[in-house]
Amino acid sequence: MAQSLPGEVSWRPSRKDAVVNAAAGVTLRALPRIPDPVKRVLLAGRSVTVDGNTLDTTLQLMLAGQKAAGIDGLVASDDVTASRQQLEILAASYKQHIPVAGVTDLSVPGPAGPIAARHYRPDAGFAPLLVFYHGGGQVIGSIETHDDLCRQLCRVGGVHVLSVDYRLAPEHKAPAGTDDAYAAFGWALEHAAELGADPERVAVGGDSAGANQAALVCLRARADEAPVPALQVLFYPVTDYSGQTRSKTLFAEGFFLTQRDLDWFHGHYLDGSAIEPSDPRVSPLQAEDLSGLPPALVLTAGFDPLRDEGKQYAQALRAAGVAVDYREFGSLVHGFANFFPLGGDSATAMAESISAMRAHLARA
Repeated sequence: MAQSLPGEVSWRPSRKDAVVNAAAGVTLRALPRIPDPVKRVLLAGRSVTVDGNTLDTTLQLMLAGQKAAGIDGLVASDDVTASRQQLEILAASYKQHIPVAGVTDLSVPGPAGPIAARHYRPDAGFAPLLVFYHGGGQVIGSIETHDDLCRQLCRVGGVHVLSVDYRLAPEHKAPAGTDDAYAAFGWALEHAAELGADPERVAVGGDSAGANQAALVCLRARADEAPVPALQVLFYPVTDYSGQTRSKTLFAEGFFLTQRDLDWFHGHYLDGSAIEPSDPRVSPLQAEDLSGLPPALVLTAGFDPLRDEGKQYAQALRAAGVAVDYREFGSLVHGFANFFPLGGDSATAMAESISAMRAHLARA
């Protein structure tokens, strides 16, 4: 559900872009079927080791293909509409259409009008509900780009999933997206039973910027003395817009998410918002008090610029007395939650992550 900026016409890929997109789709769909020894031959036997971690062969081949196509980073263009639509095309190119018991598009009331959402129903009836916020730097990404991921969480995790299409920048600066995210969580609490889910086990989760929204929802619920989520599931979360970490330096380019991407997202989201990058309303790591928050499952990647701030947030939560399950998948890059269809370590990591989520919610 890509959005267009006011006054802009819908972007259409050039012939060159179309060829690159088609080639990328063929490559990504082929990766799971290429035996690992063949992948190593294609990579001339080279491996990539940084900071004690060795990059997954499947992802190394994917990144090599991106580089050969002249692609470096998640943001395809400085034009917001083009970047949004390129991500939609990329996600659709290796979509699996994972079957679940039911999928329903709906809308929930928000502070600025209806918020689009999508409900995924598992085979089991009275199961937990995960309110999910997609990644994309608060600027790109949508329900559609994360459809397969939500289907996988639903099917393998045995949970209801409510995917939320919160408002994006630059049309809607911070904290508009968080206002939507919080409203959707409140609606989910009230309507979980109507969706067939357990109202006592409503969790929040997301990837990257979406994980940032999930963490902020927890903080806002606690501040309002309202019911907090049963669990927060944070895939490589953005936790500090003001911080500079070692991982941001190590993985500034060449590993899918780049420093240029982060700066681009940061500018669109915060510039002109009247909110400082260190404000806890956008940077949960900067909150003075993290006590009383729900248990957290924090999942990071070894080759991710966001690795260190995710780890720092897990440590800060734990120091505040919050129950934390922290797992770092050393061989992976940012975005691995969406890369499970490619096989390799991304698929293994997602199987472990979903199993952990399911176990935590069973105890909630």
